[in-house]
Amino acid sequence: MESIRKIYRKGYGPSSSHTMAPHAAVLQFKEKNPNAVSFRVTLYGSLAATGRGHRTDKALQDGAAPIPVEIVWRPDKVLPFHTNGMYFEALNADGNTIDDWTIYSVGGGALANETMHEADEQVYSMSTLAEILPYIEREGLTYWEYVEQCEGEGIWEYLQDMWQVMQKTINEGLQAEGVIPGGLHLRSKARQYYVRASSYKPSLQSRALVIAYALATSERNAVGSYIVTAPTCGSSGVLPAVLYHLKKSHDFTDTEILRAMATAALFANVIKNNASLSGAEVGCQGEVGSACVMAAVAANQLFGGSPQQIEYAAEMAMEHNLGLTCDPMCGLVQIPCIERNAMAALRALDINIYAMMSDGKHIISFDKVVRTMKRTGHDLPSLYKETSMGGLAVDDI
Repeated sequence: MESIRKIYRKGYGPSSSHTMAPHAAVLQFKEKNPNAVSFRVTLYGSLAATGRGHRTDKALQDGAAPIPVEIVWRPDKVLPFHTNGMYFEALNADGNTIDDWTIYSVGGGALANETMHEADEQVYSMSTLAEILPYIEREGLTYWEYVEQCEGEGIWEYLQDMWQVMQKTINEGLQAEGVIPGGLHLRSKARQYYVRASSYKPSLQSRALVIAYALATSERNAVGSYIVTAPTCGSSGVLPAVLYHLKKSHDFTDTEILRAMATAALFANVIKNNASLSGAEVGCQGEVGSACVMAAVAANQLFGGSPQQIEYAAEMAMEHNLGLTCDPMCGLVQIPCIERNAMAALRALDINIYAMMSDGKHIISFDKVVRTMKRTGHDLPSLYKETSMGGLAVDDI
């Protein structure tokens, strides 16, 4: 498996697959073709179906500037490798193609095609919990120590940077007010939820604050602010909300938080390697479902869960998100995405409690539920995989 640095990426929302990855792709193509007079980019499948709502066109234009970009939208055609296909053409003054490139946004901001994949540099020799768990038990390691063993000590500086951005985004979100752009006339709610939480009794206040923190990041993502994928933009509110809340309410140190982030990313990496983090490929179970896994295992580790209990928390978090569809209204990362982040954060904390009360023994393994998620995602009709052509995204139901 590749480095967990690919799980946490800084960038501008609202979508890691629809804005971050296309922006990175056009920068690469622009650097390769310095003599191009203009570019033409054909978007296929999900990228074309919801690209306008996700601001894919703006991401491409900003990355190519000052070179103009013509964008061709082909939602009716899906290329074989992945639904998020992009075909780049560099044009000369006569409008002739001097170079071309087909590349795919495969989730979490990653790019890949038949000959190139960001995961070419393997950092982890083991890619399933069936391999990792016996190894760390035999060696007397924790999950985060295994991450350090594979990544090196430099990973902690990287995670510290990600954590600082996560906290900054939450603080900004708690101050933001007004209507979120996009046409749904959805107002920011994080601040009012945060204020209202102060009047609740402690038991309810705790959960209300988690909701406010999740909304804060998700709303910042929706307006295109600077956020950290965890593991995607659309699911970026879940893990930071849980970590921020636990730091505030239980005085966990930054060192403990970073170690929890390392474990969380390790589990997301297993999902990415054996299934997918892409809503366009497997539905929202790959995005919010994976984020719920990350938050559940992070919380469980912080509260002293054993390796078996942490694995159980991960299994439950994915099991109870199986079949979650990706059907955003108007192609925007707003409804149901923002609210869904808050609910997943609460679910992750409940799962942590359930796992802590157990002895860690259970029947369904995390690896099996990941394989099931992949199969479920492939069985979902394309209408429910980030095309905005079914479910909540249509108004005739």
